[in-house]
Amino acid sequence: MGWILASYLIFFQLLLLHFSSYNCLSCNSDDKSVLLQFKNSVAVVQSSPTFDVCVSHSPKTATWNNETDCCGWDGVVCDSELGHVIGLDLSCSPLKGELLGPNSSIFKLRHLQQLNLLSDDLDGSPIHPAIGDLVSLTDLTLYYLRISGDVPSTISHLSKLEHLDLTVESLDSTPRLDLYTWNRLIHNATNLREISLRGVNMSSLGESSLSLLTNLSSSLLSLHLTDTKLQGKWPTEIFRLPNLQEIRILTNENLRGELPNSNWTTPLKTLFIYQTNFSGDIPDSIAHLKSLYSLFLFESNFDGFIPPSLFDLTHLIFLYLSDNKLVGPIPTQIIKLSNLLLLDLSGNMLNGSIPLGCYSLPSLFILDLSNNQLTGSIVEFSTNSLKFLKLSNNKLQGYFPNFLAPHMQVLDISHNNLTGLIPKSLGTFFFLWALDLQDNNLHGSIPDNFSEGNALETIKLNGNHLKGPLPRTLNHCTNLEVLDLGNNDIEDKFPYWLKTLPTLQVLSLQSNKFYGNITSLGTKLSFPRLRIFDISNNYFIGPLPTSYIVNFQEMMNVNHSQTGPKYIGNYPLYNDSMMIVMKGLHWELTRILTALTLINLSNNMFEGEIPKAIGELKSLIGLNLSHNKITGTIPVSLSNLRNLEWLDLSCNQLKGEIPMTLTNLNSLAVLNLSQNQLEGVIPTGRQFDTFDNISYVGNPMLCGFPLSRSCKGKKERSKSSTFDEEESGFGWKAVVIGYGCGTIFGIILGYNVFFARKPHWLARLVEVVLKVKLPRTNNRKRVIRLGRKN
Repeated sequence: MGWILASYLIFFQLLLLHFSSYNCLSCNSDDKSVLLQFKNSVAVVQSSPTFDVCVSHSPKTATWNNETDCCGWDGVVCDSELGHVIGLDLSCSPLKGELLGPNSSIFKLRHLQQLNLLSDDLDGSPIHPAIGDLVSLTDLTLYYLRISGDVPSTISHLSKLEHLDLTVESLDSTPRLDLYTWNRLIHNATNLREISLRGVNMSSLGESSLSLLTNLSSSLLSLHLTDTKLQGKWPTEIFRLPNLQEIRILTNENLRGELPNSNWTTPLKTLFIYQTNFSGDIPDSIAHLKSLYSLFLFESNFDGFIPPSLFDLTHLIFLYLSDNKLVGPIPTQIIKLSNLLLLDLSGNMLNGSIPLGCYSLPSLFILDLSNNQLTGSIVEFSTNSLKFLKLSNNKLQGYFPNFLAPHMQVLDISHNNLTGLIPKSLGTFFFLWALDLQDNNLHGSIPDNFSEGNALETIKLNGNHLKGPLPRTLNHCTNLEVLDLGNNDIEDKFPYWLKTLPTLQVLSLQSNKFYGNITSLGTKLSFPRLRIFDISNNYFIGPLPTSYIVNFQEMMNVNHSQTGPKYIGNYPLYNDSMMIVMKGLHWELTRILTALTLINLSNNMFEGEIPKAIGELKSLIGLNLSHNKITGTIPVSLSNLRNLEWLDLSCNQLKGEIPMTLTNLNSLAVLNLSQNQLEGVIPTGRQFDTFDNISYVGNPMLCGFPLSRSCKGKKERSKSSTFDEEESGFGWKAVVIGYGCGTIFGIILGYNVFFARKPHWLARLVEVVLKVKLPRTNNRKRVIRLGRKN
């Protein structure tokens, strides 16, 4: 009987398979033909880093062929009854070509309900008005790196639209969504649930047009408007839409607005306002948003006190209120937020002490209270979850606490008034990758127990009262990129044993008590990735460290393919910074450009000649050998440093003539050869015509422009044009030319423009062209800000 039962089972299985295949419809042949036509009209390109969130970058169209059913193709969804293509998802498959151009076959898919396209088209392509023919669309997602032309008004024909996402990542090709198209779209698409627009120019829309969003009060759940050039006043009533769960208004610097101060009870879960001109206080009414778990109100103009009622929102996970104008103390009610993962109140004017609740929040992962006016001492943290702690640029004082570090990764308490010793336990923090204690009053020695295999990438202890010698266990920090120990009282010989650190890019030992000769022992590859080498203001003697200079491999390579500024470290939660010295002034770079390569050996007792090997460091931006006992002539090989922007050889014992080939240094913006024994005619032409006499004073045997001493047989140039330059101590021509030929120096020199009270239009030019902000301050320490805070 068993075989009979088995036969019946096999029979029923075959019968089931027969009917299943009978009921499974193949895709519509016309739609299949359209998809194959589309595949042949576009090209798949290598995906951009923008799309690294994609799990796989293999093109979905690779599975499309005439031999298989299109309903089984990647990214294709078919109607279960008639086999029509109703969904096309080509996200994570960057395409190039006329995706939605006039000849696109997609417009023939008249049953299409969902369309998701990703374009990496560098030439840009417009959206054809035929988009309005896809009247069945409910979901439209277009992620373009470039797009030309305006958003067609026919998009308003898509009355069934529920989800609209249009993202443009190009700075030089911005599509426009005009007033008419917006008004018609909001009027017709009354079922819109999600609107996400990024990089689309909506500057023509005013408050009344935006107020039309209230017509979607029954449907709208999510609103994202990023970098849309909105201006004017934001309608406050939008915040009160009864079903709105998420609102993001980002990078609209001219958009004014305020938060509702009453009748604000909605199911809002995420409130994100960033880089806008919103102002006013954070009202008590925010406490009515009982579902809120993400609050991001930063880089705007919110002011006033932080309302204690804010901390009644016990579901909050992210509390991000940085870079505003908030004042007063941090409310003690913060202890209520037991679910809080991130608290960022940096960049405000908060005062008082850090409330005890901040030290014990059980889930807190990131705490950033930097750049405020907080006072008092730091107490011991009892939370084990904290990984990122930033308390820099406050007025905190007292002894350095003994931090708990279950998994601490960033510890930044720089620019305060902390005293005491650096705890030895810091050397055992295995996951710590940024240790920044600079500019405090710490004393004693550097911990000598850095563990093997640690994660440290940045150690910044400059500006304290630390004494030496340096601990040899620093050699265990094999991931180290930045080591800044300047402005301390460390007394030791040059730490040649650091030379094998494979990733070290910045080494600053300036203004300490290092002494002796600098000699290279052993390996040829000494400091292979070093970009910044500053050992100025010490007691080094003997010849210049040629044995190291000839091995600075990173300073020999010029990257011509790099586009846009890149920074050392460049992490979203911590930026490496450092001090450099120019024209006797200290400048703090809040981010370190990878293009900044410099050597500063000044204010020591080096002697002998300048090594010709320096001419091999072709990416060098700054060279300072001043205030030593260097003899010999200026080597002609320096003319190979075509990227050099400042050169200081002053206060030495150099002799001979200035090489005429130095006029080939087209990027040179600052030159100081003063107080030497140079002789002969000063070279003329190119950058040398922009330097004033301060570059050459103290060389009694030099003659020619711009000095008053003429050279016999040579025509003396008129110096009337240099009167203002001599009076200011800095050539005005050099200022102007410096911007065009020296990017790094142009940024720095912009400060000199402002503080020397030169024309405001040029100060503004520096801000616009170089994308820096010149601070309006009279502080003794002038801060150079390279880019926004991340």
